[in-house]
Amino acid sequence: MSDAVVEISGLRKSFGQQEVLRGIDLRVARGEVVCVIGPSGSGKSTLLRCVNLLEEPTAGRVVVDGAELTDPEVDLDAARRHIGMVFQQFNLFTHLRVLDNLTVAQRKVLRRDRAEAEAVARRNLDRVGLAEKADAMPAQLSGGQQQRVAIARALSMDPRVMLFDEPTSALDPELVGDVLGVMRGLADEGMTMLVVTHEMQFAREVADRVLFVDDGRVVEQGAPSEVIAAPKEPRTRTFLARVLDPTHTVPE
Repeated sequence: MSDAVVEISGLRKSFGQQEVLRGIDLRVARGEVVCVIGPSGSGKSTLLRCVNLLEEPTAGRVVVDGAELTDPEVDLDAARRHIGMVFQQFNLFTHLRVLDNLTVAQRKVLRRDRAEAEAVARRNLDRVGLAEKADAMPAQLSGGQQQRVAIARALSMDPRVMLFDEPTSALDPELVGDVLGVMRGLADEGMTMLVVTHEMQFAREVADRVLFVDDGRVVEQGAPSEVIAAPKEPRTRTFLARVLDPTHTVPE
């Protein structure tokens, strides 16, 4: 049995005439943290959304925890139960308490009774440092707290893999650290994670592997010490020079 939680082969995605993903191959092992970096418009978020078929691939194969999501016969709802996803925006139900935000999917999808769902929810709120906010409304929380609630909500579904789509990009700078701290904790616990991020320090410290994606292709991949600290490809070097020092100009 493969130890890969995510296996992607020949993944292509087009929107009309525009090909956004051009043949992506990727394998994420159980317990591995893979960070995906690259310029805006390179296809990073589309790649992530294809993993749980929020976007349907034009071609290729996606297997998550043994289930092929690109198989027309697959029970997609059942397969998605094992995939947690955290978006740039928090997508909380604004009319529900924090606790209820964490229990509604558990009860409807996993068929847990109220007591079990609330016990799981409280455990995960404690995990993200927000145990005392169970009865709060989302509007009473900071952006960073709302994102940590969104992470706790995803964890409450007992995912085998967590997908993060630039989870700190909508946050004020002083709120980023708390969210990244929660993600570091998940990595330390052995959670399999695929993270689209522009937080280079996080990728450097937490990732087992970094993928640099540009123009719908994986240009370079390897350990952070290789890709971020000593990139081999000129396009990777150009991107990182601009990201790590925005005042630095690199000729194309």
